[in-house]
Amino acid sequence: MTIFQVGVGSGGIVVLDLVMREPTVRKIVLVEPDVYKSHNVHRHLFPPSDVGQLKVKLAAEWVRRFRPDVEVVPLAVDVTDPIHQAELYSHVAVCDLGVCAVDSESAKYHIDAMMRKHRKPWTMGEVLSGGIGGWVHRFVPGGACYGCLASHLQRAMPTDNTPPPADYADPNATRPETAIPASRASISVIASLQALTSLELVAGKEAGFSSLLLSLAVADGIFTEALRPYRFRIARTPGCLVCGVDQDDGLSGEQLDVALDQALARLAHE
Repeated sequence: MTIFQVGVGSGGIVVLDLVMREPTVRKIVLVEPDVYKSHNVHRHLFPPSDVGQLKVKLAAEWVRRFRPDVEVVPLAVDVTDPIHQAELYSHVAVCDLGVCAVDSESAKYHIDAMMRKHRKPWTMGEVLSGGIGGWVHRFVPGGACYGCLASHLQRAMPTDNTPPPADYADPNATRPETAIPASRASISVIASLQALTSLELVAGKEAGFSSLLLSLAVADGIFTEALRPYRFRIARTPGCLVCGVDQDDGLSGEQLDVALDQALARLAHE
């Protein structure tokens, strides 16, 4: 089994550590351009002595240390960089599963496009600000794309006249409770769920959801209790700007750019 993983930060490294231990995994392609910095240390598996090195290099060494029989391809590149698309797409074309562990919205849409083009299943994990909970999403060929998912979650937000709760999903949140970084423990819980979901997805097991939201703490206006799962089945949206019935899974680069710009603009105003 070949895994194509983008992101080996504090959450991505946990997913990688768990998935690479599956005996059927024989090859892992890792995509991560960032350098390991001192502020990452308390939430990462790498020691302080590794600060200053490329995360993808450290992650590759981590895999080789425990699974010397696994082929690892470390790519210190931005997954959206046009210069590297031919190489990245060649790896996606032969992978069995995609794993997304990044925060960038543009990167998520781009990974979605790559996976849909080659009809590959993939997963994504998201930890809410403050570590109050997190999402795990699973995507299958022909199913809802990331645009469908994002649009559905935006429409599902409360619309009554009560004051809106703190936006724990906003990475630029200004309220104190949403600006607190997620703890190592909360990151590990969501990342572990993503790893489990990834292995079950590639094994063809039915999970009963397309998105799983797990509360990890009580949060005013958001979660009334901790450790409660919320399961969602999100269907493909016919009018989706990215994967709707008027689109196909093989859009040109220019069409993808237009669709991405439209989708991001729509989310910004919903």
